[in-house]
Amino acid sequence: MRIAMLGPVAWRTPPRHYGPWEQVVSLLTEGLVKRGVEVTLFATADSETGGRLHAVAPRGYEEDRDLDPKVWECLHISEVFEWAGRFDLIHNHFDFLPLSYSGLVKTPMVTTIHGFSSPRILPVYRKYNRRVHYVAISKADRSPDLDYAAVVHHGIDLGKFTFRDCPEDYLLFFGRIHPDKGTREAVEIARACGIRLIIAGIIQDHAYFDREVRPWIDGDRVSYLGSAGGELRDKLMGNALALLHPIAFDEPFGLSVVESMACGTPVIAFPRGSMPELIRDGENGFLVSDVSGAVEAVSRLSEISRGRCRKIAEDRFSADRMVEDYLRVYRQILGGISPLAPRGRKAGDPEREVHA
Repeated sequence: MRIAMLGPVAWRTPPRHYGPWEQVVSLLTEGLVKRGVEVTLFATADSETGGRLHAVAPRGYEEDRDLDPKVWECLHISEVFEWAGRFDLIHNHFDFLPLSYSGLVKTPMVTTIHGFSSPRILPVYRKYNRRVHYVAISKADRSPDLDYAAVVHHGIDLGKFTFRDCPEDYLLFFGRIHPDKGTREAVEIARACGIRLIIAGIIQDHAYFDREVRPWIDGDRVSYLGSAGGELRDKLMGNALALLHPIAFDEPFGLSVVESMACGTPVIAFPRGSMPELIRDGENGFLVSDVSGAVEAVSRLSEISRGRCRKIAEDRFSADRMVEDYLRVYRQILGGISPLAPRGRKAGDPEREVHA
């Protein structure tokens, strides 16, 4: 089996600190290589992989602002399809743009839809529906207009997240600083509880940060550490009383949510998007409807077993499980067995899916 893995080129693969799509692509690629699959990773030239690296872009355009994103995305995507005849299958993690090339080659393509940035991109997905095999990253993120080969929840490298049973006295917000992610609400929750809050993540909306978040940062009760990866991420998550995830949008998935669980840290989240698929209320966290509900949930954290949080992460969100799920999809496609499921089903309906 020869797979062309088309990753993004915003950040290096794997990312140094931020880059959720790049992280998933890396884990999937390395897991396939360990299983003897011949994988060529199309990513930035500074990327690292145990497979073959095919690169056009020298670096991620978010890491080198001298690079024009449109130019390097164009060159990057076209490269995969110019080499398409050498592969049995193309796995696209680059959103909707590569779909427009799919009719020009005979190589079948799987596209993992890492969420819909806007309803305005749906016409592209509709045009190539059933020509391309779509994979959703959660049941909640499926569009009723599309057919899906599978639902595959993301997996994480459990070895990079240390279980800690005795947390310190702080709450954590970990993610993009943006109104969608609820940074200001996290500040409100922590202040109402009288508990210190640590914020970590890239600033995606600077006006929002300056207006709603920065005024509360004093380095004591509220601290902002910037983007955090590697060992710092592990320590921040593992030592927190809870991860606050008061999102204001229907989040397709939440890598920080399952990473937190892997450290034994429960998650308090608003029940939007995929959150009810990831969080079992009262078992590995709490699903609450507003800030006051989150404040109450903080007072109930002693009810949550941190060991149980870790066990759920191990059982449902390992990288190995994700790799096996994708291998199953690949084999169905290459074996001529269509894994496409009828559109319009509700979450929980029986269909040909792969999911945790």
